[in-house]
Amino acid sequence: MHVEDLLRLESLDLTLLWGGPPLLAREISGVTATDLEDPGRFLQRGEIVLSGLVWWSAADEEGTADRFVAALRDAGAAALLAGEETHGTVPEVLVDACRRHGIALFSVPVHTSFRAITDTVYLRQWGDLSRRPAATPYALPENVRGELSRLLADGAAPDTLLARAVDRLGTPPCYVFSATGRTIARTPGAPALSAAEAVGRLKAALRVDPDASPYGQWFLHLPGTVEVPPRMLHEIAEVFAQYRQGVLRREAAACGAATELLGLLGLDTPGSGSRSGPGSGSGSGSGSRSAAVAAALRACGLPEHGPYTVVEVSLGAAGGDAAEALGEVLRHLAGHRSVMGSLAGGRAAAVIATDSGSPEDVVPALKELWPTLHACDEAVLPYGGISTTAVTPTELNGALVQARYALTAAERAGRANLTAIDDLTTLDALLAGVPTDVRTAFGIHALGPLADATNPSHRMLLETLDTFLAHNGSWARTAEALHLHVNTVHYRIQRVELLTGRDLARLDHKLDLKAALLCR
Repeated sequence: MHVEDLLRLESLDLTLLWGGPPLLAREISGVTATDLEDPGRFLQRGEIVLSGLVWWSAADEEGTADRFVAALRDAGAAALLAGEETHGTVPEVLVDACRRHGIALFSVPVHTSFRAITDTVYLRQWGDLSRRPAATPYALPENVRGELSRLLADGAAPDTLLARAVDRLGTPPCYVFSATGRTIARTPGAPALSAAEAVGRLKAALRVDPDASPYGQWFLHLPGTVEVPPRMLHEIAEVFAQYRQGVLRREAAACGAATELLGLLGLDTPGSGSRSGPGSGSGSGSGSRSAAVAAALRACGLPEHGPYTVVEVSLGAAGGDAAEALGEVLRHLAGHRSVMGSLAGGRAAAVIATDSGSPEDVVPALKELWPTLHACDEAVLPYGGISTTAVTPTELNGALVQARYALTAAERAGRANLTAIDDLTTLDALLAGVPTDVRTAFGIHALGPLADATNPSHRMLLETLDTFLAHNGSWARTAEALHLHVNTVHYRIQRVELLTGRDLARLDHKLDLKAALLCR
């Protein structure tokens, strides 16, 4: 692959800022992303360099840009791809420096990620190498490929697959990460990394399966300075793409039992025909229903006794695979077993059983992971609701209702949010979980004629009511806040009482109208 090929990749939407035909004809050997002021010692000849220009500021003299580009020239870099996100554009001093030192310069728009560039370049190189004669050394040896195929067929552990795949390279430190930083596999010499540390390395990693969703993606990461031919790297990635497909097949096989369990608990699973809420189910007696739930729990590999926690998730209006997103975060929960299924409307739910851990660990662990889940696809807002702990299977239906109520509250927040039922400690938070049509109906009936906010007089009275309640019914503070005479406030509140039929001297009527205002 040559530098000029980057301009032909419409999906990347790159712009050439400077570079003549000889520079564009250079062959690309790899990709390095860096924001060091002096990256020279980390570069290999022929690499294109990706930089977000964090190291540069408008106050810098052009010497900073000159030293950066000089380091690229001395290392034999093929081109510089500069991101526009940090400064809104590529500084002109950087263009001048590239012109002086003979480095082709491209601008990278905000909507093009460095990861997309890296993956595209390596996949293109993989295609080029695949067309070379079979005798090329840039591939795993035939005996290694055969052994890896046998290990896959025998269900070998991912650590074993990875260690054998990189054995020819001297078994360097190597990892396979999930999209949220979960370590799926690592070689014996690779130190353990936290999820946060792993996420920080994903930009320099290779996607295992480019067709996977943002939540189901795996990444192959080979840190350090070990040189690996691109074709070999992609053959190793292909091994884990096959391993991942096997995992997905096993999970799909278990999905039937999960659907049956969720249906018994009253959730509207696709095709189940069951209804949401207490009292739904097969219509048989409570004894047979309990026995059916116990059998479904056993079929799912969950204990017949609690404690249990229930989670329900949606991906908002943008849609997407909520089950895959939920499944990814659940795999981080050590000491807990879970079963998960898809629901109607693109949602997903899970029942989590505690083994060696504590049920109190579930909520903080999931909340800590939620921003990372959102970062997998920032165009989609993941919402989640978590129930309180269900001690016995008979409490699971109520826990599912709680999780759905908390999910509705999370969705009304309008941002990526995970809400536990225990978070609903205020009237506003409690009402957030009420379905929109119920909220609207309550507001209309409680406010009476005032619900018609198109009437200017009614809008004025609603503002006065809201301020009056916010100031704990104080006439003086309400008048001060609205810049009115106290007599005017008295008159307006009397009008509110007349139109709504409420007495604002009574606490229960104040609460009714406060709730109605919150439900608008």
